[in-house]
Amino acid sequence: MRILLSVLVLVLAVGPLLAQKKVSDDMLVDQVRVRLADDAEVGGQQIDVDAHQGVVTLKGKVRSDKQKSKAEKLAKKVKGVGSVINQLVISPD
Repeated sequence: MRILLSVLVLVLAVGPLLAQKKVSDDMLVDQVRVRLADDAEVGGQQIDVDAHQGVVTLKGKVRSDKQKSKAEKLAKKVKGVGSVINQLVISPD
């Protein structure tokens, strides 16, 4: 009976950890692209998105520092993103 109880406790303790799925890099890229495209301030800018092990990299040109910061904030809000490397360049033209 003790063995059964121990196994049950172990399953209940470890089960939720196993149930957590790690978001794939491809899914992160897709979700970040959608979030950027849907934003009125950032949408329409040419921003390349890449991800590797939860680290998202943003590259491309934006028109202002405000757009650069907003793009980074939007990317960070995506579930599964661990950090963002913001390599966006400000180019007013």
